[in-house]
Amino acid sequence: MTEALLSSPAPVFEVDGEVKGELARDVFRLEVEETTAGLRTLTARFVGQGPRSGSPDEGLLLLDGRMIDFGKKLAVSIGPGTAARTIFTGYVSGLEVSFREGAVPEVVVFAEDDLMKLRLARRVKTYKNVSDEDIAEDIAGEHGLVGWGDADGPIYDVVQQWNQSDLAFLRDRARKVRAEIWCQDGTLYFQTRDKRKGPELTLVQGNQLLDVQLRADLAHQRTGVTVSGYDAQARDAIDEEAADDVIDAEVTGGRTGPAVLRRAFGEFPSYRVREAPLSGDEAGAWADAEFLRRARGFVAAVGVTRGSPDLVVGSRLTLDRVGEPFNGPGYYTTRVRHTYASGGAYRTHFVAERATIGGRT
Repeated sequence: MTEALLSSPAPVFEVDGEVKGELARDVFRLEVEETTAGLRTLTARFVGQGPRSGSPDEGLLLLDGRMIDFGKKLAVSIGPGTAARTIFTGYVSGLEVSFREGAVPEVVVFAEDDLMKLRLARRVKTYKNVSDEDIAEDIAGEHGLVGWGDADGPIYDVVQQWNQSDLAFLRDRARKVRAEIWCQDGTLYFQTRDKRKGPELTLVQGNQLLDVQLRADLAHQRTGVTVSGYDAQARDAIDEEAADDVIDAEVTGGRTGPAVLRRAFGEFPSYRVREAPLSGDEAGAWADAEFLRRARGFVAAVGVTRGSPDLVVGSRLTLDRVGEPFNGPGYYTTRVRHTYASGGAYRTHFVAERATIGGRT
């Protein structure tokens, strides 16, 4: 692809739908971050003193509530030319001013996406005869969002939310069935990884990929996960195990962490004892989720690109020129942080994981 010789990756700020060029002029540090647990956040640092609109005099900026104020909708796009993408849409939740001797005052703006509402709401509630995706859709409706649940899992007789924020409670439910949470365009998504649609990118070390560290680590790998409990209705013990077939269904080649662990050191299973499943379906779903969580994290990649607005949580990555065990596709992005500094330095920091290594068998 041919790019313009002169193009600027400078961010464009919109406040309540109106472009504010002053914010682009005065910003000197921007960070936007998101993980698979949801809640995209923004931190933007601005020059806090300068000429005020319509006045020849200088003064403190952004603190009078006219342009930036609590609850105002803030959107940010970034990237050169037609490659620009919106990387944040949310609401102002915090303001800070900093004065230091010999330095221009700084004003810091903090914002969070729609999941902020779930973080603020705390409740005690009982759900009956529901799945986890049913719970997610119910919580979405409580906050004026459209719920989009797509996560296979058991139907629970009773689920209780005990003085938890809606976000903390939903994250806990997601963990049990290996789902991910995010909010986009007024829709709350609660989906398993295989249902999440993300862009596919190839990052070449020495080109787009400026910095990367890759590690294959057996520390948290296990050859099986067992979840036990007691089914009071059937009056029988529950004992469900997840093993290699759970992760093998997701990969197309290479050596998985459990397989490498077994070959190198032998059998090392894990037992979940903190949850109390009431049926075999619950225990099986929870065992699969825990086994996948461990196996998917066998290979970790932590990298920095030149600035990739298309790189989001859920992106599928192919890494090239990073060494035989780590080369190739299959990386899933779990954390992204876009940063911009005055002068045009736009970078994208990411964390990705893969369940396999390549090379010899």
